[in-house]
Amino acid sequence: MQQRAENAKGIFYMLLAMVAFAGGDILIKITGAFLSPGQTMFILISTGLVIFATIAKLNGENLNDARALKPILLVRYAAEMVGLMAMVVSLNKVPLPIVGAVSQAAPILVAGGAVIFLKEVVSWRRWTSIAIGFVGVLCVIQPRDGGFDFAVIWPILALIAFSIRDLVTRLTPQDMSSASIATFTMASALPFTLAWVLFNDELFIPPDFNLLLVTCMVVFGSGGYLFLVSSLRVGELSSIMPFRYSRIVFLLVLGVLIFDERPTFLMLLGSILIITSGIYIIWRQKVVAKLLE
Repeated sequence: MQQRAENAKGIFYMLLAMVAFAGGDILIKITGAFLSPGQTMFILISTGLVIFATIAKLNGENLNDARALKPILLVRYAAEMVGLMAMVVSLNKVPLPIVGAVSQAAPILVAGGAVIFLKEVVSWRRWTSIAIGFVGVLCVIQPRDGGFDFAVIWPILALIAFSIRDLVTRLTPQDMSSASIATFTMASALPFTLAWVLFNDELFIPPDFNLLLVTCMVVFGSGGYLFLVSSLRVGELSSIMPFRYSRIVFLLVLGVLIFDERPTFLMLLGSILIITSGIYIIWRQKVVAKLLE
């Protein structure tokens, strides 16, 4: 009974996280009318640094940890930064349903990467589910009426970068908190965002800056991250993680309601394949873990 209650709480937090992330994605797309990708990155990184550093300090965590410069963490920082950059550009150039579906295929790519780089042994069932997931991605990014849209390279880049981030996270120090890692990540990315804005000869805060929209964007993004961390700390991951795919559904609906972006049949089919294969991979990992106990 206690486990069921914990799972329900974790699922609730995960759904809140996905709603917040979807809302943040919408606001990144809307604020693209007056913010360049570089300016958006600067705002998200700088505010994220303040928020996560404050959380870490309130929790009494050590932000002078020398392990912050470990090679594996440097790889994670770089992957996070590239993924966020590609995601921001994607939201300004690609329809929301495509961005949502492709970016949520990360667990499938991570499963394949774990086999190649971490030497995990998987059955033909999981290989099949991984293949189905990639077929789903191909369905989502299939050419439109005007031919292949090369802008879909951006969400694919985000998918690859976030998958690398998730993969190397398994190798990071287990006793280093999420808030500390997030703080180190933001701190490492800040110089890049500063250089990006200065290189483009842009103002950090443009004249037509909309404070309300940007504040909501930051709140949604940071809130989503905090809800995500909270969801992963209660209940069973195998019960909670499938609900991360609700972000695809939220973005599909919001894309239609706000931007009148109509998903094609192949896009819907691809989304279903991605969700199905991802959930199966998570379920199979739970089965294998029980067999090894």
